[in-house]
Amino acid sequence: MAILSFEDLRNKSLDENKPIYQIAQEEEAELAEITVDMVRIKVLEDLTAMKSAVKNGLKSTEKGISGWCGDDCDKLKKHYREQPSLFGKVFEKITAYALATAEENLRMGRIVACPTAGSCGIVPSVIIAVAEEKNIPETKQIDALLTAGTIGLIVSNKVQLAGAVAGCQAECGVASAMAAGALVEMLGGETEEILQAAALAMKNILGLTCDPVCGLVEVPCIKRNAFLAVHAVTAAELALCGIKSKIPIDEVADVLKRTGELMSPVLKETSTGGLARTKTALELEKVLFKKD
Repeated sequence: MAILSFEDLRNKSLDENKPIYQIAQEEEAELAEITVDMVRIKVLEDLTAMKSAVKNGLKSTEKGISGWCGDDCDKLKKHYREQPSLFGKVFEKITAYALATAEENLRMGRIVACPTAGSCGIVPSVIIAVAEEKNIPETKQIDALLTAGTIGLIVSNKVQLAGAVAGCQAECGVASAMAAGALVEMLGGETEEILQAAALAMKNILGLTCDPVCGLVEVPCIKRNAFLAVHAVTAAELALCGIKSKIPIDEVADVLKRTGELMSPVLKETSTGGLARTKTALELEKVLFKKD
């Protein structure tokens, strides 16, 4: 039976005494008519592609067609070499990796949409950075990515994960929830803690608009990846110490959908409102598109 809600997922996990990643890989194997091992190989391919995107992004300063973005990750790395982050090495890696991946997307490099291209830096940065610093094996990273995918899939049963449908809460917001759940899985958390982390991350980003300047996935999109990757870590750490969302995760996802429906169309990827209509944004638009 298809898992359409987080309550279904929770019940299946408890009834069968299986972690979320195991349920996910078994469901995918059955759906695709392949073995679980083959599912894990496919997930490993995604994980490898994510690591390549981080690596390529870290070594490039090439800017996009607008000339606005592409070297922020390099600036961050240089700063950390001179002045380490107050939050430590893991924080440094997460923020740098998130920018590196998002900037690689800007350059039309190969990335993994998770769940979208505009939010592609959030899940990889958290999984890869923490795995490196905590010496977490590749098998656990695959488990984490399967967990993240399941969270994104269930939310997508309720609302399309696109800024044009429900704003950036449905892109970077859901990516943050996915990353939070993945991190709890990597750190040995139980099903309930994973779901609480995802709920905490998602409910605290409700209402996030999608208002890209000049219609490009650059401003504010790229730097937003770094912010929401850190947001995911906060949610995970809260959940791991027993802090819970008073509103169940299924209800949070329902509210995300309703919030998207209530959101003005000018704030849903049309670039006709919000940051995209500020004085500076309009001036940038004139220069970029050579408008009078």
